[in-house]
Amino acid sequence: MGLFDIFSGLFSRSAKAPSGGSASPVVKKMKLPIINVEKRFELMGRLGQGSMSKVFRAYDRESGKTVCLKVLDKEKTAKFQARFQGLNRPTEGEVAELMKHKNIVQSFEHGMTMTKEPYVVMELVDGMGLNFLIETRSKQLDGHRIDYLSQLADGIAHMHKIGFLHRDICPRNVMVDKEGVVKIIDLGLAVPYTPPFCKPGNRTGTTNYLAPELIKRQTTDHRVDMFALGVTAFEMFTGLLPWERAASLQMLLSLMNKPARDPRELRPDIDEETCRFLTKCVERDPRDRYQTPKDFREALQALPAHW
Repeated sequence: MGLFDIFSGLFSRSAKAPSGGSASPVVKKMKLPIINVEKRFELMGRLGQGSMSKVFRAYDRESGKTVCLKVLDKEKTAKFQARFQGLNRPTEGEVAELMKHKNIVQSFEHGMTMTKEPYVVMELVDGMGLNFLIETRSKQLDGHRIDYLSQLADGIAHMHKIGFLHRDICPRNVMVDKEGVVKIIDLGLAVPYTPPFCKPGNRTGTTNYLAPELIKRQTTDHRVDMFALGVTAFEMFTGLLPWERAASLQMLLSLMNKPARDPRELRPDIDEETCRFLTKCVERDPRDRYQTPKDFREALQALPAHW
């Protein structure tokens, strides 16, 4: 029995499995609320903008809370959903509704705006993006790398446990709040962990964090998330990516034809044990990586505590 078979059995949720694989996670199909954004929310500023969405800090006049409001571009969202024609992929709002874990941003509601744009109302995370902490070489990382990465692994483990792949783990999609709690904040590319969604062809994700098997359009499994987690860890410890930053998938694939950079060449004070850990994190062959978030977390916890 292979890893995919083991995980498929663990993650099955419904009685009837799709053709050729395990069952899909149960997603409740409910009548979506339709809201007037301007009437219900006081938009207090832009928090960010993704390739398919705009994210706002907003005061919810209905609940009396300040929240994070994500409004998705309807045309880009429809185009993305079309990649999974016939597979009944859950929407981002539906996936977010299932994620009840302290290391995944809490979702309160999802629906449609009056102009037929999908929206998601989430908790407002008061903190810094992991990408900002890495890019600025923030002292906040010192002594907290093991803790932050352990929490991130826990969030990923929860997604896998209930039957989803994140497919876009990267520092840009992770926040650290003022209490030091790590939150995965973007579930826009998540897919059910079932054979139809793991077939070759779908290369969605953030370029420099894509596993080689994704780039090569091979069959995938949960280890694409493990690779992205590994690249994130490598970057947190060294400040740089395992390979030179690539502007395209073709360039990245070319770079990945050679082993990752030695962490000690990027940061000479990295000890041998941590170097071995980071090298294993980004192995090109999925069989040579840490196989699960639990494996990753256990190896991480064995590293020198000063990290």
